[in-house]
Amino acid sequence: MRLTPGHFLRILFIQRTLVRHGFDELLFSVPVLRPLSYLRYVLPWNWIGREYGPRGPRMRAALEELGPLFVKFGQLLSTRRDLLPDDIAEELAHLQDHVPPFPGPQARAIIERAYGRSVSEVFAEFDETPLASASIAQVHAARLHDGREVVVKVVRPGLRRTIERDIGLMRFLAEAAESYFTRGRQLKPSRVVDEFEKTILDELDMLREAANASQLRRNFASSPQLYVPEIHWALTRPGVLVMERIDGIPIANVAALREADVDLHLLAANGVELFFTQVFRDHFFHADLHPGNLFVRPGKDGAAPVFVVVDFGIMGSLSEYDQRYLAENFHAFLNRDYRRVAELHVESGWVPRDTRVDDFEFAIRTVCEPIFDRPVSEISVGQLLLRLFQTAQRFHMEILPQLLLLQKTLVNIEGIGRQLDPDLDLWRTARPALEHWMKDRVGFGSLLRSAKENLPSWIDRLPELPGLAFDVLDRLKQGRIEVATHDQMLFEIRHEIRNVHRRLSRAVVGAALLMAAVVLCSVAPEGASRWGSFPVSSWVTGGLGLLVLLGAFAGPRR
Repeated sequence: MRLTPGHFLRILFIQRTLVRHGFDELLFSVPVLRPLSYLRYVLPWNWIGREYGPRGPRMRAALEELGPLFVKFGQLLSTRRDLLPDDIAEELAHLQDHVPPFPGPQARAIIERAYGRSVSEVFAEFDETPLASASIAQVHAARLHDGREVVVKVVRPGLRRTIERDIGLMRFLAEAAESYFTRGRQLKPSRVVDEFEKTILDELDMLREAANASQLRRNFASSPQLYVPEIHWALTRPGVLVMERIDGIPIANVAALREADVDLHLLAANGVELFFTQVFRDHFFHADLHPGNLFVRPGKDGAAPVFVVVDFGIMGSLSEYDQRYLAENFHAFLNRDYRRVAELHVESGWVPRDTRVDDFEFAIRTVCEPIFDRPVSEISVGQLLLRLFQTAQRFHMEILPQLLLLQKTLVNIEGIGRQLDPDLDLWRTARPALEHWMKDRVGFGSLLRSAKENLPSWIDRLPELPGLAFDVLDRLKQGRIEVATHDQMLFEIRHEIRNVHRRLSRAVVGAALLMAAVVLCSVAPEGASRWGSFPVSSWVTGGLGLLVLLGAFAGPRR
């Protein structure tokens, strides 16, 4: 890619930040500069020995100093625990995008530009002081003319231009890392940048976030355990989202939950159940569940507490194939059937077909047995899934982004659940949801449901079946049905069979001619023209037979 003057200024700022946090060795590890690595020790900032501390905290501090977009990138990197060392992944997971708010009058101007009218015409009240501010957008409180309380989420001004500049620079650095470092080629940072670009640009679109919220709200419309705020579609634009304002106790405020007489054990178990319901019932889950996005409404008159979730910019989706893979693997893990886990990976194509199942089974057992040998309160499903991914990568398994989102969210859910209830048994809590999904998707009920769903289509096409059947029979009778394939292996096999048939035919003809030559010798009349002691005709026939035989076995095989 081509770098602009703005990119070069940004590179200088990044270089200065890396040097200040003790990462200048990265500059001299590039092969082109490696012969000059001794210059690092004569640079002024290295004249006095300094203790920089562990690399994880330094990396986190450097990303925070580089700005919101790099913080977001660090957050995404923290989900790629299959690629990063544990110390760096753990530290990056603590990145928080606490960003200073932009001025309230500027937010007002953005809203008026989006609606084409003044804020006072849209809202009865609008508070220019933001409730919260993050790297992508900030949130303001407002009230509609009908009295309903809402929040207005406004995308930061000029953010897309900043994102495009910094992502271009990230891609340049990633491509350089892949060109110059062996580890860079293994980690494939360009793919991470591509994934980050898609994620961050999706978060800029408030219409997309509103659609995510509406889908989740519809999925749990009748649920007494989860509440999703209502989206005001008439007031939502690509850069502005208007949503019902909710109340509740932040999930991290355990003391306030206890004061409200909330059953923390029930709350933790319900949270795990809700997550697995999203994953396996709806194959659509909130992928950014952290304490800042979760609130609790205490139940009244003995009713169970209700979760309230916000911020729908990052959502995960699983196909039926992904669901089956996860459910069957989790089920096999619960039964410690490592052989089945290995077979599932091979059968589903997640690892190459030539993978030895016994080797893979042994690797999985080596990872899982030490985990299962711990007390229940210390077993982490998220970490187990991570270790499985890392083990499978040794067998050339390609980890899909949606599975990484799931693993990251599962780690967050576990952390929140264990904060509420240290003795939470995630395995026991998850088992009913998994077994219900397996029964629903694999059992007789699944067959009936599939028949019910497809019956209208079958009935609609039923009148066509007799005509189609007679047409196929006519074509078959006339020899006009052919099986078309583009498999190269089948072409080679067919070609080889044709060659073998041709050689065999020649060999039969040659053998027949040789036998004819023998017969001519035995039945030739006395006084017939001879060469030596045999008739000329037998010599000619035998010679032809020998040539045909030699041609059959010495000819080209392709």
